Amino acid sequence: MGERAPRPAPPASRAPRLPRPRAPRAPRRAPGGPAPHAEGMAQDLSVVVYPPGEDGGRRVRFDGSFVGLAYTLLDIAEFLRRAGVEDVEASDVEAAPWVEWRGGGPHDWTY
Repeated sequence: MGERAPRPAPPASRAPRLPRPRAPRAPRRAPGGPAPHAEGMAQDLSVVVYPPGEDGGRRVRFDGSFVGLAYTLLDIAEFLRRAGVEDVEASDVEAAPWVEWRGGGPHDWTY
C-alpha cells in the first residue's frame, strides 16, 4: 500500500479556537518577601462572607476567589492564614472593616 498524502489544513473558519490569555494577577506578596499582616491592611484585603446555607456554612471569598465554607469565625481566620495573611485571629475577622458580611453579621450562622 502506498503512503497517504498529508491532509490539507482546515479553512480559517474551521480553525480551532485558542483560549484567551488571562491578565496575570498581582501576587499577594513579593516572592521571598514577608506575608501580609491583617493589621493595617483594611484597603488591601477583600473578604466577603455570604449568607448561611441550610447547613449553617457560609461561603467565603478572599481577593475574588472562593477559599472555603466556614462554620465559625475560626474557619475564616484559618482560610486567611492559608491564603498568606499572617497574625489573623477570629477576633480580627469579627471586628475587621475589611470583611463584608452579607446576609447577617459575624454571629449569624443559621439559615
